[in-house]
Amino acid sequence: MKKVGQWSAEEVSHWLSEEGMPEYTDPLRQMDGSALLQLTQADFLTPPLSLVSSDNGRQLLVRLETLRIEHHIEEHHRNGHANGHAALPNGTAKPQHNGSLGLNGFRKEMVHIPIPLSETERSGFPQEWGKTGVAFLYAVLCFVTTSVVISVVHERVPDKEHTPPLPDKFFDLFDRVEWAFSICEINGMLLVGLWFLQWLLLKYRSIIGRRFFFIVGTLYLYRCVTMYITTLPVPGMHFQCSPKLFGDWEAQMRRIMKMIAGGGLSITGSHTMCGDYLYSGHTVMLTLTYLFIKEYSPKRFWWYHWLCWTLSAVGIFCILLAHDHYTVDVVVAYFITTRLFWWYHTLANQQALKETSPSNPFSRVWWYRLFQYFEENVKGIVPRNYQLPWSMRLSPWKRGVKYSRLDNQ
Repeated sequence: MKKVGQWSAEEVSHWLSEEGMPEYTDPLRQMDGSALLQLTQADFLTPPLSLVSSDNGRQLLVRLETLRIEHHIEEHHRNGHANGHAALPNGTAKPQHNGSLGLNGFRKEMVHIPIPLSETERSGFPQEWGKTGVAFLYAVLCFVTTSVVISVVHERVPDKEHTPPLPDKFFDLFDRVEWAFSICEINGMLLVGLWFLQWLLLKYRSIIGRRFFFIVGTLYLYRCVTMYITTLPVPGMHFQCSPKLFGDWEAQMRRIMKMIAGGGLSITGSHTMCGDYLYSGHTVMLTLTYLFIKEYSPKRFWWYHWLCWTLSAVGIFCILLAHDHYTVDVVVAYFITTRLFWWYHTLANQQALKETSPSNPFSRVWWYRLFQYFEENVKGIVPRNYQLPWSMRLSPWKRGVKYSRLDNQ
């Protein structure tokens, strides 16, 4: 392999991606190996490097220090400096007179050996399972709150005999198919199952898991607001809503617990309440699971992406075909889900957007502080790396610096 000083700009970009710092590939795209070794702390205080990382390039500088040591060792051997001697033209060696001298009169070389970094420190992607637990509790709290709000809204839904369904263009074009909603929920369960298996195999499953929990929790929290402030009549005369309880809180609690236990699915018989229309929770899950599956799986798995997209698209179409949601419910759910997913990942992938500043309008959103808490130690774009969940970690002495790019000639 080439020495560091002989790397091309393409090889520098490849090295940055391998080290888990692809965010530097664009600002350093014209830099070769020799120029890379000359980077200093001052270079990270001015654009464009100051706009990339919020840690002033600390992670990259640590790796560059290792490369400099490797480069120095290679140059040292190439110039004939071995074991404290300098080679003469006739093949003999003479002692070095600069530096400290040993008992034999030869110079003793001081070699700095860096302490091996842990995998977390080297990659810049700490697992932080405690934060993932916080995100999980947040998602559970939002799901429980949604179930409570559905029970409250159910009591306010007008009787279909007095308030008929609202006009809907999709319903005018397609007659209702009774079994379509079951297809929707089956597709949703398949996508959730596929995403769960994929998540188990991800190397950085903690970071990605808390992203999923936070986004799905926030989407259901928004859903609580929309369905509470505007209660729509049932979308069709086929709905058989549970009787209203008129303030019987004990019965309402039993109904809420039944809904939570059944995952809020009609196919399990746990969801018999009406009123949770704007917007569609089923569309949220069908869309969000597909987005996460595609984002965190290799691009070459195009067949897998198309399969999941088909499950998602067919599921959403079946929601409307069953006349169980108004078309506006599905459109709003799709819009909010995709935008929140894209906004969050844009913030997470750009170090400059993780800092509160007047030039960062995203910092004004209400969940920005929580976002900073979850993402403050994640440096760069999370790689799509996979490993078995039960695989053993490397021993500390096997986690040292890689020398794969050096030749030992």
